[in-house]
Amino acid sequence: MADIKYYDVILKPVITEKSMAGMGEKKYTFLVHTDANKTQIKEAVEKMFEGTKVKSVNTMNMDGKTKRRGMVFGKTAKTKKAIVQLTADSKDIEIFSGI
Repeated sequence: MADIKYYDVILKPVITEKSMAGMGEKKYTFLVHTDANKTQIKEAVEKMFEGTKVKSVNTMNMDGKTKRRGMVFGKTAKTKKAIVQLTADSKDIEIFSGI
């Protein structure tokens, strides 16, 4: 397993209707590095976004989709998604506030 730094863990936020509805409960969804574990994700969120305290982290591994072009089949890359629950006294994450 490679040595993953905290700034390599979070790849990008997930912007969907379901993830936006969870923001009212202080739940934020991110695409994360496939080798990252829950403690690394918690550390990365707390270091990258000042004033946040993570209550829990839920992760899910998603297999790549099968794609076809003519007779040739292939798969897209695997991804990992993390839903981060912040504590009640934690600050909100600013990147989601303008949306």
